[in-house]
Amino acid sequence: MKTDTEYGGARRPSLTDIEGVLVGHCTLEERPTGCTVITSESPFAAGIDVRGGAPGTRETDLLRPESTVGMIHAVFLSGGSAFGLDVGAGVAKFLEEKGRGYRMGGMAVPVVCGAVLFDLGVGDWKIRPDARAGYQAACTAGDSPVPEGSVGAGAGCTVGKLFGPGRAMRGGLGSWSWRRADGLSVGALVAVNCAGDVWDPARQAIIAGASAGGGGFFDSMAQLRRGHRPEFPETGNTVIGVVATNATLDKAGCTRMACMAQDAIARCIYPAHTPVDGDTIFAIATGRHRIEGTPANIGVIGAMAADVLATAIIRGCQAAGI
Repeated sequence: MKTDTEYGGARRPSLTDIEGVLVGHCTLEERPTGCTVITSESPFAAGIDVRGGAPGTRETDLLRPESTVGMIHAVFLSGGSAFGLDVGAGVAKFLEEKGRGYRMGGMAVPVVCGAVLFDLGVGDWKIRPDARAGYQAACTAGDSPVPEGSVGAGAGCTVGKLFGPGRAMRGGLGSWSWRRADGLSVGALVAVNCAGDVWDPARQAIIAGASAGGGGFFDSMAQLRRGHRPEFPETGNTVIGVVATNATLDKAGCTRMACMAQDAIARCIYPAHTPVDGDTIFAIATGRHRIEGTPANIGVIGAMAADVLATAIIRGCQAAGI
């Protein structure tokens, strides 16, 4: 991975390049596993797209365009499968203490959405992110470039499990962003924990996945074409992530952005969206970039979101040391 020096001293592109977006991690090194929190000092619009067959989520019905709540206060990504949903309580506690949330009399009620991945097959499954981990991640949230690799929600990620966990390799967490000359920005953050192999479209090659030993790859799709039966693994999977823009979008626009961003998973992971993956992408919009008289072009924003998410997927696996 490039350091800031290798970028000519410039800031490494990251989800936190989107004005107002703050990201924090909590990594439980003893297993490892962890969680990642995406928040802001101001509420933001959000949407979601779920395509995997086994998702685990919190408060996502609120993101439906017809639902009443228009803005949310945080999104979390976590390991720990269903147990990891406890992270949301810790994030909500932190936000309540900061007075961030919908005002209900004298109370602040934060809306915290999130998704989990299954990493319980790595180490001691009794060690998993909880409310304390969510609180800690929220406390550390800042606007520095997002750490990548085996951190936060990416700490326990593995990839290439379609033919059993014995062939699996490490996945991880990656982030990327792009800013246009007119100031429009789109960024992505993703935890890569898929059953399939990870394909780099630029190199036209598998960069992570089922190992064939000696540094080579088993090539899961080639094996399926030859008639080999997959072992849809109990060790668990799922790619979860967030794409963000500084454009002004409503929930419907964010939902379309998330839908288009999911194309990155199909570009980079073979196979994707299987019955044992819970592939889920959130989209958020801060509304800090406005061009008077020119509405946000969701088609352009969605295309950029898929592009930066694809780069983040590749970076997550590379940073994990594969």
